[in-house]
Amino acid sequence: MLQLFAFERVGIAIGDIFFVDPEPAPGQEGAEHGVRVEVRLVEEQQADGSIYAARPILIGEPLWRCDLLESVDGKAGSFDRTHHHPDMTNWEPGDRTFERGLSSQPLAWLEERLSQLTPTLEAAGLSPDIVESDVAQISAAAPQIVAVVDRMLQQVRQGALAVPDADQLEADLVRTGWL
Repeated sequence: MLQLFAFERVGIAIGDIFFVDPEPAPGQEGAEHGVRVEVRLVEEQQADGSIYAARPILIGEPLWRCDLLESVDGKAGSFDRTHHHPDMTNWEPGDRTFERGLSSQPLAWLEERLSQLTPTLEAAGLSPDIVESDVAQISAAAPQIVAVVDRMLQQVRQGALAVPDADQLEADLVRTGWL
């Protein structure tokens, strides 16, 4: 499932994820599942057609990512694999960054992060004055965004989301050497 909150230049993409890390850090072996939250660029595209034509909107490159993950074989609610990626370059995440507050109170941590997004956007190279209205709108929408994340996490734990495709799971396990 994918849900989007799009503003003028910045958007929030929220989706479920089932993941097998091909190069896990020690203690991070095995499948993970949960919800991924990304701060992304939003670009309005030129529409061909009449003045009534819908305008294409591109949800572009991620600037920051938060993965609210748990090991599939672990305890639900443990958030034992929860981390964020403060550095995103050319669509690729930097190293996983683990923080105590993120693992102990992930939804509160995420809401605070979204409510104070300026440092994240500045670190990604965006000028604060360009996205000032987006920052204010995202801050106001942070409780709604986090509520969507919470609902998705509940659906992951119920087995309705982040369910692996059997063929993909087998391929991932073979690729990582676990099969």
